[in-house]
Amino acid sequence: MHTFDTETLPQSNTMPPQSGDEYEISVLDLLILLTRRKRFIIITTGVFVGVSAIIALLLPFRFTATTVILPPQNQSAGTALMSQLSSPMASLAASSGLGIKNPNDMYVAMFKSRTVEDAMVQRFDLMTEYHTKRRSDARKAFESQSDIENNAKDGLIRISVTDRDPRRAAEMTNAYVEEYRKLSGTLAITEAAQRRLFFEEQLAQAKDNLANAEEALKKTQQTTGVIQMDSQARALIESATSLRAQIAAKEVEIHAMRSFASDGNPDLQMAEQQLAGWQAQLSHLTGNRTGTEDDLILSKGQVPGAGLEYVRKLRDVRYYDTIFELLAKQFEMAKLDEARQGALIQVVDPAIPPDRKSSPKRALIILGAALVGFFIAVGWVFITAALENVQKNLAYKERIEELRGNLLKKSPNQP
Repeated sequence: MHTFDTETLPQSNTMPPQSGDEYEISVLDLLILLTRRKRFIIITTGVFVGVSAIIALLLPFRFTATTVILPPQNQSAGTALMSQLSSPMASLAASSGLGIKNPNDMYVAMFKSRTVEDAMVQRFDLMTEYHTKRRSDARKAFESQSDIENNAKDGLIRISVTDRDPRRAAEMTNAYVEEYRKLSGTLAITEAAQRRLFFEEQLAQAKDNLANAEEALKKTQQTTGVIQMDSQARALIESATSLRAQIAAKEVEIHAMRSFASDGNPDLQMAEQQLAGWQAQLSHLTGNRTGTEDDLILSKGQVPGAGLEYVRKLRDVRYYDTIFELLAKQFEMAKLDEARQGALIQVVDPAIPPDRKSSPKRALIILGAALVGFFIAVGWVFITAALENVQKNLAYKERIEELRGNLLKKSPNQP
């Protein structure tokens, strides 16, 4: 076996190693080489340490403010209260969900949405703060200075924002939560919110229909005068209109239930049975199966011919008024459940100005630079020793010169 000199690691002969020959370098040889070049290693490491210390001193302080929030829970007191009121919609709200394995992931994604981040960029003028010309670049810079941690163990979400000013860092962290609340207020996140939006639309439509019916009745009164109906005709009209309004409200309720309940749901089946029973009563009262507006049978003795138009308009008013009352109850119950269930998050620990900087970590920077400088110096010592050893080996030197000549030689086709 051939050995290297401890300083330049020369080869013991001038011939390239034959097949089966290997160079043997012991750990002791390497240590001797390092000790002979220790001055270079120490100086190089010291230079890295000095430069990193200067850079660490020039870096501005950064402060990180953190807030801890409790996201909405799956079931609320409003749902339990509605269940006590024997509402099929409430019992479904208590048992149904949105099909998300970890709801916290959805809230974290909403915090990182473009709408919330753009609101933060505009609120704190982050394009100027981060020296960017595009809003998208400001969003990326804000994302790099913020962190959202979803802890699956305790179910809490921790939001942190880093800034050069500790007070501004706390303000931005708390504002982050406020901007999320503004966004969540416009979205139907929970099942209760979906029901609330649905009944809100239906209630607005019922209110317009009631206003139109009242206006039509007023015009009819002005043209025909107020008609005094007997008690039998009035009772018949009120019964029919009440049944038709309850049927319409129940159909709306069943339509809402079908959006998140299967056909085998017992509450949905009970609602359909109630609907079928009311339709049968209306069919018996009107004398047919359709139960439309003009199907109510009144004799000429019960309603004079001159007051027939008034009776129809009054029936419309009673009908839409009953629908409006039923939908208003459902809407208020959905609002109560949404308020309890709450797409609103709860702040456990609001952000306060931090009293200790989060960066730069000067000790780590200097230590890391020292390690980098040391390994670069050691590597340089090994590489230069190996190159010197190759240069002293004549056979290797000839081959290197031949390789260099081949690389520099122009090809026949090359001009």
